[in-house]
Amino acid sequence: MTAADPQTRAITPKILYYGMPVILITTRNEDHTTNISPISSSFALGDNIVLGISTSSKAYDNLTLHPECVINLPSAPLWENVERIAPYTGRTVVPEFKEAMGFTHEKNKFAAGGFTPVDSEVVQPSRISECPLQIEAQVQRMTVPEYDPFFAIVETRAVQVHAHSDILIGEHHIDPRRWNPLIYNFRHYFGLGDPLGATFRSET
Repeated sequence: MTAADPQTRAITPKILYYGMPVILITTRNEDHTTNISPISSSFALGDNIVLGISTSSKAYDNLTLHPECVINLPSAPLWENVERIAPYTGRTVVPEFKEAMGFTHEKNKFAAGGFTPVDSEVVQPSRISECPLQIEAQVQRMTVPEYDPFFAIVETRAVQVHAHSDILIGEHHIDPRRWNPLIYNFRHYFGLGDPLGATFRSET
């Protein structure tokens, strides 16, 4: 047997948002307007980006009808803009459990959050101008696990990437010293701290 670890103890946290980038996913509504949904569950594998979204969200409804989106990544200074739209849902009928948590309906989240829509090049939903990284993506597959039907796993493929010029180094690289993504850490917003070093595969 191995020894118990005196530094840890077993806990039961209500949530496991243990520090992930905030994403503002834009999707296409039935009337061809664009909805914004804040999410914080994602990871990238090459050009493939996997998202975790609630099946009670307008984003889920929209992706079911129109399987494309823009993955907009806000920088840390935009946290107040993100928080302004956090209590809103694009669904006209607010699910009871969301209503109990204080959610209300808001169709124009661009205005509510102080964001500016800009046209995408490949997909239909608008991009968010203020976000330094904007990734147009097409949905490859959506899966609702039997063990947890409240969430969907959305597999997307990036088809066009846009970046603010002030976070670029060279033609196609993001400068990690200038890019400061907004991080959602146990329901609190954070930016990045000082750099610690680079992996041996870094090109910048």
